Amino acid sequence: MALKETCYNKLMNEVIKSKSTGKSRDWRCLVVDKLGMRMFSSCLKMHEIAEEGITLVEDIDKQREPMPSMEAIYLLSPTEATVEKLIRDFGSGSKIMYKAAHVYFSEACPEELFNRICHAPIARYMKTLKEINIAFLPYESQVFSLDNAKAFSIYFNPAQAMTRSAALESIAEQIATLCATLGEYPNVRYRSDFDRNVDVAQLVQQKLDAYKADEPTMGEGPEKARSQLLILDRGVDCVSPLLHELTYQAMVHDLLHIENDVYRYEASAGQDKEVILDERDELWISLRHEHIAVVSQKVSQYMKNFMDSRRMDPSKSDMNMRDLSKMIKEMPQYQKELGKYSTHLHLAESCMNTYKKFVSKLCKVEQDLAMGTDAEGERVRDHMKNIVPVLLDKTLSHADKIRIILLYILTKNGISEENLLKLMQHGEIPASERSTITNLGLLGVNVVVDGNRKKVYQPSRKERITEQTYQMSRWTPLLKDIMEDAIEDKLDKNHFPYLAGGRASGSSYRSAPTSARYGQWHNDKSQAKVKNVPRLIVFVIGGISMSEMRTAYEVTKQALNWEVLIGGTSVLTPETFLRNLKELDAQV
Repeated sequence: MALKETCYNKLMNEVIKSKSTGKSRDWRCLVVDKLGMRMFSSCLKMHEIAEEGITLVEDIDKQREPMPSMEAIYLLSPTEATVEKLIRDFGSGSKIMYKAAHVYFSEACPEELFNRICHAPIARYMKTLKEINIAFLPYESQVFSLDNAKAFSIYFNPAQAMTRSAALESIAEQIATLCATLGEYPNVRYRSDFDRNVDVAQLVQQKLDAYKADEPTMGEGPEKARSQLLILDRGVDCVSPLLHELTYQAMVHDLLHIENDVYRYEASAGQDKEVILDERDELWISLRHEHIAVVSQKVSQYMKNFMDSRRMDPSKSDMNMRDLSKMIKEMPQYQKELGKYSTHLHLAESCMNTYKKFVSKLCKVEQDLAMGTDAEGERVRDHMKNIVPVLLDKTLSHADKIRIILLYILTKNGISEENLLKLMQHGEIPASERSTITNLGLLGVNVVVDGNRKKVYQPSRKERITEQTYQMSRWTPLLKDIMEDAIEDKLDKNHFPYLAGGRASGSSYRSAPTSARYGQWHNDKSQAKVKNVPRLIVFVIGGISMSEMRTAYEVTKQALNWEVLIGGTSVLTPETFLRNLKELDAQV
C-alpha cells in the first residue's frame, strides 16, 4: 500500500470519521499545528473532510474566533508550546473556544505534558485523547519528510551541541511513528563514518522497542521477511544536491519558482493560474522521473491519444500554448484534461528555455566534475581548464558558480586556502558567501586542507553508463548503489553496521521488551496491514534531493520483491542546500 494511501486511511478513519455520529450533520472544527496542516494538505482534500462534518480548518498558532457551540478536533505535535495553547483554549471562566475537544497527538505525549492536561480545566471538555503515531509528512507514495528544515543546522552546527539531544529524541520518535504506521519493526543500521549517526540509530531503536512492546505483532506477518531501516547523514553524498539534474521533477524544482509544490504562472493574458504538483495529477506521476528531453514529446503524445479517444481533430495535437488556451475556451467540457496538458507543456517549455539560457553551459562541466571522467569515459586531468571559463562568465549567478566550486572541491577531496581564494576571485564570489563553501566541511568532507587530508570512505561505484545515457545526466546518486547493496546484503558492514543485536534482512525477530510505554494510556491496537515484501526504509538526516527520491522508485521497480521508501528531515533543492550550508555556522 502506498505511503500516502496508508496515511490517508489512518487520518480519515482514526481522526476525521471516528467522531461521526451517524445522525444529522454535526459540524466540527479541525485545529492543527504546522505539521498537522501539512499532513492533511498532503493526503486529503477539503471537500473530503467537509463531507465528514469538518466545516473549518484552523491553525492553532494563529488568532481564532471562539466557537463555543462547535466541537473541535485537534491534531497536534505534543510539544510544550502546543499543549500550552491547547490548554489556553479551554481556560477557566467564560473563555472557552469550543464546546468540546477531541485531541489527537501525532506522536507519544511525554508523561509530564499528559499530566498537565489532566489537571487543567480542559480535562472537563475533553472527549478524546489519543496518539495516532503519524508524525511525518507523506510527501509521495514512496517518499516521506519530517518537514524539519532546522534539523540540518541542529545536526551539523557545532554551536547547537547543547540543544541537539532533545531534537534528536524528537527525530527518532518521528521515524518510529513512520515504522508504526507501516506496521514495520525493522533491523536498524547506520552510516558509521559520521559519529552522531549511531546515537540517532540507538534512539530510534529505543522508540521502536516501545512500539513493539505495545503491539507485539508489529512487523510480523505470513512469510514476512525482516525489513531494514538505514540511517544516513547528508555528508554521505554532497554531489547529488549540487548538480543541475535534468529529469522533470528535479529540474522544475531547481529552475522554477515552486513554493510548497505550487507552481504559479500566467496561463493567458492577464490570467494567473496555480497548479499543485503532486500525486493527484496522474500526468505528473508519469512524467516526473523522465528526462526533460522527452517530456514535451510525451505530453504531446498523451494529448494526441486523448483527442483521438474523443474523436477530435488530430491535427490540433501539435499546437502552441496560445492555440491550446483558445481550444480550452472553445471546449469547456474538456477543460480539466486539456488544462493539465497545457500546464505540463508550459512547465516543460519554461525548463527548456532556462536550460538553453544558462544551464547548458554548466551541465557538462558539472557532470565531468562529479564523474571524474568526460562523456567518452576518459579521466579529466585538468578540471580548472573547464571551470575557469564558467567562473569568469558574468551572466551566471553566484549560486551556480558556488555549486561548481563545491563540486571541484569534492572532486579534489579538498583544496588549499590559496586555491579557494583564486576560485572565489575568478567567480567574483563575495566574501559573505565564503561560509557557504567552507561549511561543507562540517558534513565530514575535506574542503580547505593544508596538504593533510583526513581519510573519507568512498564506496566503489557501479558502472551505469550505456548507449541510452544522456551525456548531461551521467551521474547516479550514491544512494542508489547503497540501496541496491543493502537489498542484496552486499553493503559494507564496517561502514554501514547493524545495531548490536540486529541481523540481516529475513532473519528471525529479536525479542522485544514486554512492558508498554506510559502505562498504555494511549495504546491503539490497530496496525497498518503489513506487506509481505520486506521494505528498505532509507532516512537521511539533513534532507533528500529530488534525484535521490527518483532512485527509490527505480530500485523498487528493479528489485521486484522489495519496496524502497526514502525520506529525510526535509526535501532539498540546490537552493535550500546552499542556504543551509551558509547558515550552518550561525551562533544559536
